[in-house]
Amino acid sequence: MPYRILCVEDNPDIGKLLAERLGEAGYRCDWVTDGEAALAALDAASPEARYDLVMLDLMLPGLDGLEVCRRLRRHDARTPVLMVTAKASMRDVVSGLEIGADDYVTKPFQLPILLARVQALLRRGQRAAREELTPPAPIVQGPLIIDVDQHRVTLAGRPIQLTGKEFALLTLFARHPGHSFSRGELLDRVWGEEFDGFDHTVNTHINRLRNKLEDDPAQPRFIQTVWGVGYRFVVPEEA
Repeated sequence: MPYRILCVEDNPDIGKLLAERLGEAGYRCDWVTDGEAALAALDAASPEARYDLVMLDLMLPGLDGLEVCRRLRRHDARTPVLMVTAKASMRDVVSGLEIGADDYVTKPFQLPILLARVQALLRRGQRAAREELTPPAPIVQGPLIIDVDQHRVTLAGRPIQLTGKEFALLTLFARHPGHSFSRGELLDRVWGEEFDGFDHTVNTHINRLRNKLEDDPAQPRFIQTVWGVGYRFVVPEEA
């Protein structure tokens, strides 16, 4: 079965172009022009015919792309979201990534680059689906428990709500306690080698994790800064 892609784009010229090119590349593409239609299409998709990727413009009539992504992530943490937007400022990009988007391209874009991003996100989604068939054991680090299969985190029995990228970052750290990761390594391993965003993206997510995990985010016990290198996770008993 071909991959199913939902393209959310209000510009008819761009929407038709994307639908045609994705179809020529072997994907099944449904195109809608606003946020309400996008949410309706996602809700109507059956488990057997769910979308494998959502391509989402930020500038939409009515519900904007950020709100569509936010609502999607409330009940679906896994479907890849690729932002396609003319808004290229750091603030707009970081906002999208913070609420759960996986990658972005800016208009005007080159079709080969866009298709490469699509392929990369679909490969990652395929790997995640395979991993679901053999659920991993929960990661236990002192009072912190990460249930990778259920996508849940508890700290001293208290549930911690994380976005997809926050969860991926914390899982990577907890699997390698004591290891110092540079910002570049974290971008490669969590966002993917194809991501060409900002180091600031990592800093933002680290700060959000600290606010959710630490008693005093200014004096972190779990995720510590390694000056001149990046960050490392410290096993709580050793903190």
